[in-house]
Amino acid sequence: MKIATFNVNGVRGRLPRLLEWLAKAKPDIVCLQELKTRDETFPAEELAEAGYSSLWVGQKAYNGVAILARKSEPVLIRRSLPGDPKDVEARYLEAAVKGVIVCCLYLPNGNPQPGPRFDYKLEWFARLIKHAAKLKKSGAPVVLIGDFNVVPTDADIYETTSYDDNALVQPESRAAYARLLKQGWTDSIRHLHPDKTIYTFWDYLRKRWQRNAGLRIDHILLSPSLAPRLKAASVDKWVRGETGASDHAPVWIRLAKEDS
Repeated sequence: MKIATFNVNGVRGRLPRLLEWLAKAKPDIVCLQELKTRDETFPAEELAEAGYSSLWVGQKAYNGVAILARKSEPVLIRRSLPGDPKDVEARYLEAAVKGVIVCCLYLPNGNPQPGPRFDYKLEWFARLIKHAAKLKKSGAPVVLIGDFNVVPTDADIYETTSYDDNALVQPESRAAYARLLKQGWTDSIRHLHPDKTIYTFWDYLRKRWQRNAGLRIDHILLSPSLAPRLKAASVDKWVRGETGASDHAPVWIRLAKEDS
């Protein structure tokens, strides 16, 4: 089973690129972030024609997450992250798909920092850690997947000082990610490629794509009950080089069958 995450940076505008990638990569489950569209304008019909059923949480111009499934109907569990009923930003979607609990997330960017957006990022992260602990304790096969907006270590960013003040690399952000992993979650890419230079995001500015000046901020974390099934993990980097591309590339994993 192939599970992928893709920050599309506007699902309506990037729809041709998304459909092109889906046709080539054929993932079984896909999590999308930064839909940047209202619920009523999500392209469910176009995705259905491509063979994918969808669940989504939209928001005009900002945020937005979706879970797509091929030859299966995702079963909704929750449309928001527990812990703050006043938080209405469309950043979290949880569903049961093909025997796996899929938690699609778009963690707050947190810039500028310090400030209220960075505080919100850390508060959201704390809520995620609390919810993740409950999911892990259940023993169910769970994947935490999406744009975490955190560069875990210096190995996950090109050599630069331009991000020194960025929320994505701050010690507090990295410490929160480390706390999540310490619960027992497996970072799929780093588990299979501990020393390889791998990026998932390249800013549009300063020819960062052309210079391979990237960051690894899109992650797929597996619960202890799911991690033994991990067989492959990679980034479809070619997608970032297409005309009209998102500034992210899709990240994917392949899992062995449950009985193998």
